[in-house]
Amino acid sequence: MKGHLPVRYFPIFVDLDHQPVLVVGGGEQAAQKVRLLARTTATIKIVAAELCPELEAAVAAGRAEWLASAFSPDQLDGCRLAYAAIDDLTEAARIAFAARARGVPVNAIDRPQLCSFITPAIVDRDPVVVAIGSEGTAPVLVGRIRARLEAELPAALGAVARFAQGLRRRVVASLPDGRSRRA
Repeated sequence: MKGHLPVRYFPIFVDLDHQPVLVVGGGEQAAQKVRLLARTTATIKIVAAELCPELEAAVAAGRAEWLASAFSPDQLDGCRLAYAAIDDLTEAARIAFAARARGVPVNAIDRPQLCSFITPAIVDRDPVVVAIGSEGTAPVLVGRIRARLEAELPAALGAVARFAQGLRRRVVASLPDGRSRRA
């Protein structure tokens, strides 16, 4: 489009319904990603020698599976997404390259040069979800925007969306043309 600079990342929502997601790492960064993933129906697999207490609790609650081992590229087979949530740059790069070789989108936390996707800041009013990103350039700004949207969007927004969903068939039957419905 005229006047717009090209963006690197295309915003998209990925269907993770019962899909395996691999998280490599057992510390706080991994816990942050597992916390987000646990809000989906994804099958979460954690690869780490040790787990922080939050991840131990997620495994104990049956919300994640712990592969108590070192990372192996074959652990990526069949995965929808992968996260490298570790401090070691060399190992994060190995995970990222192995994921890309298998066609698995990968996020190496705090290493945008290794990422094929990024995780945005999220405002959740289930089923309405607002994602905010800056292509990794301004995480503090994105956090402030998320906080403002959290305060502005009513908690009942999800209920409104579910109500609208219930009316959808009747509206489409009454106004079959998309332009008429939008008006």
